[in-house]
Amino acid sequence: MKFSPGPNNGYVHFADRSSKSISIWLALSLLLSVDVLSLRAVEATNTLEIQSVNVAGKSLPFRGKDSVSLGSFPKNIVFGFGPVTNASKLPLRLRYMLDGYENAWHEAGGEMSLNVWFYNSSGDQISQNNYPVHGESTGWTGSLKSSSLTHRRETMVVPPQAVRLLIVISSAGPPDTVGIYVVANPVVSKTSGSLGNVVLLQSPLENDAHLDHTSDDPPAGWIHDGTRPSMAKIVKFGQDPQIKAFAILDEDQARHGEWHNTLESAPVVTPGDSLVVEWNEMYSMGLAKTREAAYGAMPAGHYQFRVRGLDMMGMLTGSESSLNVFVPQPFWKTPWFWGLAAISITAMIVGISRYFVWHRMRREMVRLKDQRALEQERLRIAHDIHDDLGARITQISLFSAMSQENPAFPDKARANFDRVSKMSRELVSALYETVWAVNPENDNLDALGNYLRQMVTQLCEQTALRCRFHVQELPHEVQVSSQTRHNITMAVKEAVHNIIKHSKASEVTLRMAFSGGLLDVSVHDNGSGFQPSENFPGNGLSNMKRRLKNIGGSCFVESKPDHGTTIRMSLRVRKSISGS
Repeated sequence: MKFSPGPNNGYVHFADRSSKSISIWLALSLLLSVDVLSLRAVEATNTLEIQSVNVAGKSLPFRGKDSVSLGSFPKNIVFGFGPVTNASKLPLRLRYMLDGYENAWHEAGGEMSLNVWFYNSSGDQISQNNYPVHGESTGWTGSLKSSSLTHRRETMVVPPQAVRLLIVISSAGPPDTVGIYVVANPVVSKTSGSLGNVVLLQSPLENDAHLDHTSDDPPAGWIHDGTRPSMAKIVKFGQDPQIKAFAILDEDQARHGEWHNTLESAPVVTPGDSLVVEWNEMYSMGLAKTREAAYGAMPAGHYQFRVRGLDMMGMLTGSESSLNVFVPQPFWKTPWFWGLAAISITAMIVGISRYFVWHRMRREMVRLKDQRALEQERLRIAHDIHDDLGARITQISLFSAMSQENPAFPDKARANFDRVSKMSRELVSALYETVWAVNPENDNLDALGNYLRQMVTQLCEQTALRCRFHVQELPHEVQVSSQTRHNITMAVKEAVHNIIKHSKASEVTLRMAFSGGLLDVSVHDNGSGFQPSENFPGNGLSNMKRRLKNIGGSCFVESKPDHGTTIRMSLRVRKSISGS
C-alpha cells in the first residue's frame, strides 16, 4: 500500500486490491456483529420454553421437534412450561392458550383483597371481613393512565365486643401472587334511620393538597405494613384533576405489602351497627409460579400451545414459546383406512365370487363326470340289450314262426307257436323302446320328435288309422333326460291307445312345437269324443297326468261329444339341464 500527502491529514490512501479486501472484511465483520447482537437480543427476550407434555400420566418425547402427536382420543393432557434454564431475565407472570381449541388466554389468578378488621377494647382482633379480587378488573388496559376504576359496595354488621375497625388493603393472598391492586376513595359509613349515613372513615388522600409530590410516605392515620412494606405505594392517575389512590405493587413471590389505617385513629363502632363500605378499584394479578396447563380431552385436529410472559402490570414482555400439537383421526376415520377397507371388501367379494364360481364349476365338472359315466353305463346297457337279449328274442321269434309251419306238430301246438311268435315280436318292439330310452345319444328334442313320429306311425298302421304330423324343427342341442323322454313317450302312447280303443276315430294328428324353452305336445283325433266331467273306467287319463306331473309338466284333456278329443302336454325344458 502506498501513502501520499493529502489536504486533510497529510496522507491519502491509494486503493488497491489489498485495501479493497480489508474494506469488505470490515463490512462483513460489522454485519456479523449486528446479526450476533440481534440474536442475543432475541435470546434475551425469548426466555420461555415448553418443558413437558403428559397424556394420561405418560410423558411424550418432543424435544428437538416443532410438533408432538398426542395420539388418538387423548385425555388428561398436561403441558409443563417455564423459563429457559439460566435465563438472565425472567417474566414475572405467564399466560397460556391452546390455539385452535380455545380463544381466550389463561392465567392462574392470584388474590389480593380489601379487608375490614374489627378490634375489641383490649386491642385484639376479633373478626374480619375479606373482599378478595382475582385476575384483572374490567377496564384494565395495563396502564394507570388509561385504565378505569370499578365501584364496589359492601354491607356488614358490627360483631359483638367490637369497638374499632381497620381498613386493610393487602396482597397477602397466595404467596406467589404478583401484580397491582389500586384502591381509591375508600369510605366507611354507618346507616342511621333519622340522620341518614354517617361517615366514619374516608380516604385521607382526597383532602391532600400536595398532589404534586411523589413521596410514598403514608398520609396521617395510615401506615405501610406487611412482610415487605415498600410495596405499598401511592399512585396518581387521571387528568383534571388527578386522583391519588392506595396501591400495592407486588413483584415479590414470597412476601406481601399492605396499607391500613392506624388503630389509634380507627373509627369507633358499636356492636350491631350496620356499616356500608364503598371504594373504587382496579387491578391485575396472577401467580408467578404457574408452570402447568391441564386439559381434559381433545378432538382430532391441529393445535398450537402458546405461552407468553407478562410483567407485573400484565403487559407482554415479548417472551413467548409455542409447540404445535397434533391429535390424529382414529384409524377408522382416515382416508387410507377407508381406501384399504374398500380394497379389502372388493378383494373379499371378488375372492368369494371366484370361490363360488370355482366351487360351482367344480360341482358341474363332477356332475358332468358322473353324468358321462352314467351315460357310458346306459350306452353299455343299451348295447347289451340290443346285441344279446334282442338277438335271443329274435331267435325265439324265428323259431316259433318256423315251428308253426311244421305239419308234424298238431294244430294246437302250431297255434301256441303263433302266439309265442307274436309275443316275441312285441317283446322285440318293447326292447327297442327300452334301448331307445336308455341310449344317451337320444337325450335331445330332435331324437324325441323322430321317435314319437315312428311310434305313432307304427300304432296307426296296425289299425288302419291315418296319421298327420305337424312337428316343427326341434333343436338337437336341447337336452332332455331319459326319464323325461320315457314319460312323454308313454303318455303319447297311452293317448294313441285310448284313441284306438275308444274314440272310433279315423285320423290321428300329432303336433310338437318348442319355443321359449316350452315344449308343447298334443294328440288330436276326430272320433266320437266324450264329456270330461264323466267318470270312465281305466287309468289312462290319470296315468298321463301323473307322468307329466312327475317331470314338472302338465297335461290337459279337451273333448266334446262328436267333436273328437285333444290331449295337450306342456313341459319347461332348459338347455343347460339334462334332467328336466
